This record gives sequence, C-alpha cells and structure tokens, in this order.
Amino acid sequence: MNFGDFLDSTGGAIAADLPYANGKIAIVAPPSSNINAMPSGAIAHPSQLISQTLTNKPIFNGSTGLSLALQSGMDGQGEVAGFGENYDGNNVGGRRSRDEEHESRSLSDNFDGGSGDDLDGAADKPPRKKRYHRHTPQQIQELEALFKECPHPDEKQRLELSKRLSLETRQVKFWFQNRRTQMKTQLERHENSLLRQENDKLRAENMSMREAMRNPMCTNCGGPAIMGEISLEEQHLRVENARLKDELDRVCVLAGKFLGRPVSSFTNSIAPPYPNSSLELGVGANGFGAFNSSMLPLDLPDFAGPLPGMPTNKQTMNTAPVERSLERSMYLELALAAMDELVKMAQLEDPVWIRNLETGTEILNEDEYMRNFSSCIGMKPNGFITEASKESGLVIINSLALVETLMDSNKWAEMFPCIVARTTATDVISNGMGGTRSGSLQLMQAELQVLSPLVPVRDLHFLRFCKQLADGVWAVVDVSVNRETPAYPSCRRLPSGCVVQDMPNGYSKVTWVEHSEYDENEVHQLYRPLISSGFGFGGPRWIATLQRQCECLAILMSSSATPKENHTAISAGGRRSMLKLAQRMTNNFCAGVCASSVHKWNKIRAENVDDDVRVMTRKSVDDPGEPQGIVLSAATSVWLPMPPQRLFDFLRNEHLRSDWDILSNGGPMQEMAHIAKGQDQGNCVSLLRASAVNANQTNMLILQETCIDAAGALVVYAPVDIPAMHVVMNGGDSSYVALLPSGFAIVPDGRGDGAAKGSLLTVAFQILVNSLPTAKLTVESVETVNNLISCTVQKIKAALRCES
Repeated sequence: MNFGDFLDSTGGAIAADLPYANGKIAIVAPPSSNINAMPSGAIAHPSQLISQTLTNKPIFNGSTGLSLALQSGMDGQGEVAGFGENYDGNNVGGRRSRDEEHESRSLSDNFDGGSGDDLDGAADKPPRKKRYHRHTPQQIQELEALFKECPHPDEKQRLELSKRLSLETRQVKFWFQNRRTQMKTQLERHENSLLRQENDKLRAENMSMREAMRNPMCTNCGGPAIMGEISLEEQHLRVENARLKDELDRVCVLAGKFLGRPVSSFTNSIAPPYPNSSLELGVGANGFGAFNSSMLPLDLPDFAGPLPGMPTNKQTMNTAPVERSLERSMYLELALAAMDELVKMAQLEDPVWIRNLETGTEILNEDEYMRNFSSCIGMKPNGFITEASKESGLVIINSLALVETLMDSNKWAEMFPCIVARTTATDVISNGMGGTRSGSLQLMQAELQVLSPLVPVRDLHFLRFCKQLADGVWAVVDVSVNRETPAYPSCRRLPSGCVVQDMPNGYSKVTWVEHSEYDENEVHQLYRPLISSGFGFGGPRWIATLQRQCECLAILMSSSATPKENHTAISAGGRRSMLKLAQRMTNNFCAGVCASSVHKWNKIRAENVDDDVRVMTRKSVDDPGEPQGIVLSAATSVWLPMPPQRLFDFLRNEHLRSDWDILSNGGPMQEMAHIAKGQDQGNCVSLLRASAVNANQTNMLILQETCIDAAGALVVYAPVDIPAMHVVMNGGDSSYVALLPSGFAIVPDGRGDGAAKGSLLTVAFQILVNSLPTAKLTVESVETVNNLISCTVQKIKAALRCES
C-alpha cells in the first residue's frame, strides 16, 4: 500500500491496527538489540553475493602492448584497420598484403614519414623505414575507459584527452575510429557464426524428423508402429516436446547462474544443446542466443541466457541492430558492478566511512575509496567534486513493499515528493526472475531537487537494478549512464541506493548510500555546506523522508487514527479527499520553487527585482486544479541564526500567523479541521479560517500542510473556496478545486558549528496576476510580487528579532 493507493481507495480497508492512547498513535518499536546491527548471516560476503567475474571486466579486451592490436588469432583480418593518411592507392579494394598488415599491426600506431610531395620528389630513392609509436599501457587504459563511457567523443573531448595523454588529436581520433571498426567487425563475425549454428541446428532437426517419420516407433511396446498409429502431427509434437525439454534445462542452468543458487527443472532430460561456458550471454534486442569463447575473443561477464522480458532469438534476429544488443550487454555489466560496489559500501565502516562529529553524518574517505574501488563509470570530470554519505535507520515497512515502491517510478515519486520532482522509466530491460523483483533492471530518468532557487535541479539518467541478496534482504542500486551522448551533465550518480533487511514487528532496517559527483560552481555558497553534509541530496535526507512518510502512511491506515483535535467531523471519504488535495498542493509548491519540468516556467530578469529573488511565469490553461490565466512565481532563500525547529514552530502557529501573513487580515486564525500525519504534532493537514476584522471583509479558508523531520521542515498553504471545501470534506472530488500554493521550506545550514548553527529559509509565492492566458505580464505585477516576498521576509525577521 502506497500513498496513491490509499488516497485513491474508496473503501475503508484497514491494513493494520495501531494502538491509540492518550491522543497519540503508539507504534510498536522493534527490539533494540536489532536496531544498530544487521545480523551477520543476513548479508553474505560480497564475493558470495555477486560473481566476481561480473565486476571488473571490460566488455572488450584492449591490447596492453599495442593500442588496439587485434588478437593473434585474427591475423589476416587487417581490413578493419582505419583508412585515412595511411591509405595506399595501389591497394585495390582496401586489401593489403601480409607484409603491410605486419607493419600496421597497431590500429592506432603513428609513424614519421614524408608528405606526398616529398615522396614524389624522391621516387628514385629507397623508402625509409617507418618509425612506429606504440601507446603506453596508461594511455590505453585511459582511452579504453573513455570508450566504455562514450564511444563517439566530440572534438572537445578528444582535445582534452589528447592533452592529458600527450597525444595528437589526430591520434585520438583514429584510435576511436579503429576501435569502433574493430568492435563492429568482431560482432559481425560473431553474428555470422551464430547464423551458421542456427542453420546447422535446423538441418539436424530436419534430418531427425525425416528419420522419425521413416521409422515410427510404438511408445507402448517400443516396436515398429503400424502405419496409421502415429500421425504426422503427433510426430511433430514429439519432436517439439523433446526440443522444449532441452530448452527448459538450459534456461534453468542460466537462471541458476544469475540467481546464485540452483534452479530445479521439471525434467532431467538431455544436456543443453549450447556449450555452458563462462562466456555465454544472451541479452539485447537482437537476442543473441549464446556467446561462445571459441567464437569471439571477448571478456564478457559470467551470465548466460536472455534476460526476462527480452525478445527471443527467432523474433528479432534480423530486425534489431547490433548496437542495441551491445548497449544492453554493457548496461547489464554496469548494473552488476554497481550492485557489488553498493553492497560493499553498505557493509564497510571506518576507515572508508568517517563520522562527522559536528553534523553526526558519515562521510566518505576518498583516499580509502580509491584504494578499495575502481570507478565503474569512468574518470571524474574536471571541476567536479565528490559528495558521498551513508545513513541507516528503522522504517515501518517491510522489505517487499519498499522494493516494490522503489522499482515503480510513480510510487517512488509519491514516497519522496520533496526530493523527486519528476521521474519516468524510459526502458525496462528486465522485469525480474520467478515473479519477483529480483533481477529487475530499468533505465530511468529523474529530476532531484532541494527546495531552493539557489540549488539547480539535478537531471539524471541512470540504471536501477534490484536483487535479492538473501531471505528478507534486498538491495536496489542506481548508477548514471550517458545515453545518446548528451551535453556535459552538471551531476552524475555513482553506485547509490539502499540495502533493506526485514526486522520484527513489520519494520525494516534500511542502509542508504549516496555517492555523486557534481559541479559545485552551480550551487550558491549558502547551500554548499548543506550539500556536502548529506542533508541536501545524501543518505540522511532519504532516510529521514522515508521514515516520516512510512509513519504517516501507517497512521492514516490505522483504525484508531481519528485525532481528538478534530473540531469538525470529517468522514473517511472526506479525509481521503482532503489529504489528496493537500498532496497536490505540496507537489505544485515544490515545482514552483525549483522550476522543474513539471510545469513550463519562463524565467524573468527585471531591473526592479532583487538579485537573490527568482521570478518566473507560466500560463495555466484547461487545468481544473488551477485558476486559468498568468501565474507568477517568486522565491528566495535567506539564512537565519536559529535552529530549524524554532523557525518551524513559529511559522505553523496559527495564533502568530498575523505577524507575517497578509492574508490573515491582521486578525487571529482559527483551526477548523485537523488530520494528523505523524506522531510529531507538526506533521498534519489543517483547515484554517481567517476571521473578518470588519463587515466589509468575508471569511476565508486556508488549507495548510506542515511536516518536519531530521532533514528539514515544510509549511505549505493556499486559500481555498469555501463551497469547494465543503464538497471535499464530504468526500467529493478534490481534483476540481483550484488553488495556487505558497509557503516555506526550512533546512539546517549544514555548518554544525555550535552557537552559530542556523537555518536556511526559502520563501515562495504563486500568484494569479491575470485571468486571461493571452494577457501580457506587466512591470507592476512583477514589482508587486517582489515587494510581497521582501515584506514577508522582513516581517519574519522582525518577529524573531533577527533583523541583522
């Protein structure tokens, strides 16, 4: 059960009854002895969890002596060498003699020789011996690493690599051309071998069927069958049945390799028809059935058979390109290597992880990390810095439910609404094994955010891989990929994710590891300590949000979750409608603060707007949940010298609201309804009413949601129409209630230096400046929203006595 399922459900089904006493929800805690340590037998040693052959092996071997020399068994295939300045006009058809092939053994070797004019002028002179340049092992390693990440580097990448390796740009260019040519030739040769195997197999089946038809045997007595006893169709079925039994045995062997344990089959018939070597692989859209080490000199992972959910050999052998199969095989190897690194990182302690005494978080010791691991996604880009953190905690959710939430993009976004702005699963490579999520592999895109205009949204493309490590122990890992060679990204995600272990009383112990590299220059100096501490995008924030959301879901599903603070009776359907409306309000607020792609925002640069205020505008058309017209959004972030808890208590207090909110009309606010969303009284959804100061003013309702955890706090509100709220509270559809949210996001400043510890406050407003979508934005509207946000910040500082 997730938030979407709970809010969309129409019945009153209760998943668990949590005891409620003295006005608070009492959640049964697991034994303390299991909180701090994971049982030693729960997670096996990484070498037992993931085959070592799947981690540190590149897909294609490069020669250590020569840059891209072909294997010794491939002599005579010199036509794959690159053409260019070494082209010989007398070599018809591009074929060269064996002597010439010997001279150009290295596909990227360079030689010193005269130009074409010099050779013409000295035709009568004996030719000079060519001097070859052989790349060093370090140069080859750097070139191979970049090739795995980007087979088609642009001119800027080639120039940067040539400077770093002390090579000419032309050498780097030819090296990559020849490397791609070599790969294509190898794949074509292997595909031809597969086709020949398939042809031989079909011939053998044809001959066996003809033999069976000529000499039919009786299944009862074993003697010759009388003509007419066995039909031709039955003979075909028997032959097909035998073939399917062999195929079943082969699939069971391959599945056993992938799962790490034997998989029983329904028959113990003939051995698999394909060689069961360590180089069998069947992944990709063109459905290669098996890679044999005798056919192709590749160093592929120890994985065999097609991944679940992929097309079979007969369906796509002649339709999908070879590049698609290569891409998927590279994704598989990357996912397995990332899973191995995540499990090790979750288990390791000091000296790889060092606890920060000021913030209390675990940060990565980069020197120890470099000694224990090798980067599976290539070198760190120039100018990038590393951000890594680890956090563990108990969560009131079982491992299967959490894994299902993480592997479903919609449920993942609902569980982390303040972190995940938008996400989609762009490609499902594998759906899992045996009806479970173990082995599930997806290609995803997501936008991760910190609620401030001073921190850019992280747009990530990554693989998400799930695997069951043991009974009740799961792991989900993400790792960035560059698909279709995009422009230089501002952030990339190294193996990150969580290890989940079931605990008593329906709890799980979750260990979350976040490891990223990003361009710090794009982050404002106010937020750099927060990002480096892990409370921005790191493990502490993911764990804190997960604990709060799961506690909220458990309380909402409890039969005794009818809070005594309710001043207005709300039906069960009314509670669901009101919570759904509050969820939409919070999501729209987050999208307006960070300018994610959820809405099409246009940034405005105006002379009369403060430098630290970001103003954006968008058109709202045909959206029943928003008023039509021109929507203006303004947001800014400031530092305040006080802890987040104090600032949060001040902003959510309805009795002090008139100190900063102009919508309160300067009078007191009254709470009309209250729905608890956690044991902390600050986690709730409220309906407030602003009292009219004089007869000319009308009463107004304000919907407000507040939440707080170890990583920060949120106060979001929006004025709502009174008749519309009556419909919602009676269980009506909340999707037609138009609202524009405003509010505050509070996070610790990340400094953790005692008395100077403070908070970072983000103030954001969304205002309808014109009801006509075709209207033009005026300067007065921009000045109005800028004055509103500046006035609100000044009032908050004055009320808290921190104007300086």
